[in-house]
Amino acid sequence: MPMYLTVQEEGKMSWTVSDAVNYKGFPADKSKTGGWITASLILGIEICERLSTMGIAVNLVTYLVGTMHVPSAESANIVTDFLGTSFMLCLLGGFLADSFLGRFRTIAIFAVIQALGTGLLSVSTKLPQFRPLPCNAASQSCQEASDTQMGVLYLCLYLIALGTGGLKSSVSGFGTDQFDDKDERERTQMTFFFNRFFFLISMGTLLAVTVLVYLQDEVGRSWAYGICCLSMVIAIVIFLSGTKRYRYKKSSGSPIVHILQVIVASFRKRNLKYDNLSILYEDRPEATRIPHTQQYLFLDKAAIRVEGDDMIIDGKVVPNAWRLCSVSRVEEVKMMIWLLPVWATTILFWTIYAQMITFSVVQASTMERMIGTFQIPAGSLTVFFVGAILMTLAVYDRVIMPLFRRWKGTEGFTNLQKIGIGLAMSIVGMIVAALTERKRLSVARNSGSVTTLPMSVFTLIPQFFLVGSGEAFIYTGQLDFFITRSPKGMKTLSTGLFLTTLSLGFFLSSFLVSVIKSVTGHNGEKSWLADNINEGRLDYFYGLLALLSTINLVVYLVCAIFTIKPQSQSRALTMNNGEKNSLDDKC
Repeated sequence: MPMYLTVQEEGKMSWTVSDAVNYKGFPADKSKTGGWITASLILGIEICERLSTMGIAVNLVTYLVGTMHVPSAESANIVTDFLGTSFMLCLLGGFLADSFLGRFRTIAIFAVIQALGTGLLSVSTKLPQFRPLPCNAASQSCQEASDTQMGVLYLCLYLIALGTGGLKSSVSGFGTDQFDDKDERERTQMTFFFNRFFFLISMGTLLAVTVLVYLQDEVGRSWAYGICCLSMVIAIVIFLSGTKRYRYKKSSGSPIVHILQVIVASFRKRNLKYDNLSILYEDRPEATRIPHTQQYLFLDKAAIRVEGDDMIIDGKVVPNAWRLCSVSRVEEVKMMIWLLPVWATTILFWTIYAQMITFSVVQASTMERMIGTFQIPAGSLTVFFVGAILMTLAVYDRVIMPLFRRWKGTEGFTNLQKIGIGLAMSIVGMIVAALTERKRLSVARNSGSVTTLPMSVFTLIPQFFLVGSGEAFIYTGQLDFFITRSPKGMKTLSTGLFLTTLSLGFFLSSFLVSVIKSVTGHNGEKSWLADNINEGRLDYFYGLLALLSTINLVVYLVCAIFTIKPQSQSRALTMNNGEKNSLDDKC
């Protein structure tokens, strides 16, 4: 297939992208489709998604504790489970996009679902029947929310989670579809797309933790959530306005199905043996084949052709994909397996991240937050977290990358180095958080039963800053790693795999909180994670996370060393020249 097709139209020569079509199904004209204009329309809907999801998540724990009267540890788990489910549903969204809907329809449908969820949440927080009565100040007793009231809240939250999962699975992929990776100029633009993508969603988070949280606390949650709903509706309209200008790339089917086919076929032939690579089945042109590798040889059996592997479709004899897979298909599965060690060792970072939007917010709510006559909302303390991300990205882009170009001729740290830096910074962040909490507990013991401790909330800034800077490194490093190290036809799945590290990190946080609360809260003793954190030992919990993260970092470094070499050979023929040169630089 030629790299580009040329068409004569009204006496002018125009170029079309070989692997993309326009909204009518014709080859996409480069002068009329794609590029930064269409990519910006797609980024707009992601900004609104982040505004809604993070605007709800960062201040949800204060609503659960203060309005719904749910214990602090249980409230933290509700928040982390909500976020964990949001990212886990990215796999469902990716499957639907690859198998049935396509990325454009997936984004449109799930954006509507999220708008519906935020709209319902706005209504439920407005109506008094969906929340318990205020606490009785005289008796200091509080009635916890009923099952029905919590059920309505869960319905709203998980509609939003479903919308988030569908959007996140396709937004970055559909954005990169607007650039032709065979054109040097557009390939350069696509490189900058990832940095701008993360920068803009961080801006969405910044608006969420400042303006939106302030509106929730000072104006009303229903108004703030209503703004989220309205912004999403506007973003959907803007997104749909670009329908005629988008480039659409045809899907080759669900990568999940392809992986299952290799596993099933190799299991069926597990007793077969072979001693010659020439007998293995291959159906791809020479130029697009992936060379055979010596890892996970048991999967090669899926490529051994035996009687019964073929079937007849429309009068033609074709291989049954559940019985026979090509060598290249098998190698794609091997490449995905090689991503798993790094995938597993990055989960714990997001467990630490979860503490920044749960227990750190609870800490802030007990501390002095006044600036003159203005009281900072507890949830808005995460502005320092987002500020650290933006500052780190700016310094990296304007200082570190130019230095590396002059020093080594590279574009900065490799993706694996970025991940390692992010993990290390999270460890330091947890150590600092443990020391700060120890100081806060000391103040609480010496202050009696006061509502607000005589300790500035700004002492929490270092832990927010360290973990936030760590996220800037690890998020961009993970995104780069999972996209460049995956087969071309499985990039949507690899993006979903990356997002599941966030999901499992949040679920692991919920699990650890439940275990610690159960183990340390027996025999009449106060749990480390007591309902009143002034009576608990949150510093011990932070210290435990620092210890686990240190062990995890050592394991990651070992995995990173063994991850680099096996990938370079098997990936060589699946990437365009620009990606290959970039990878060679990194390795």
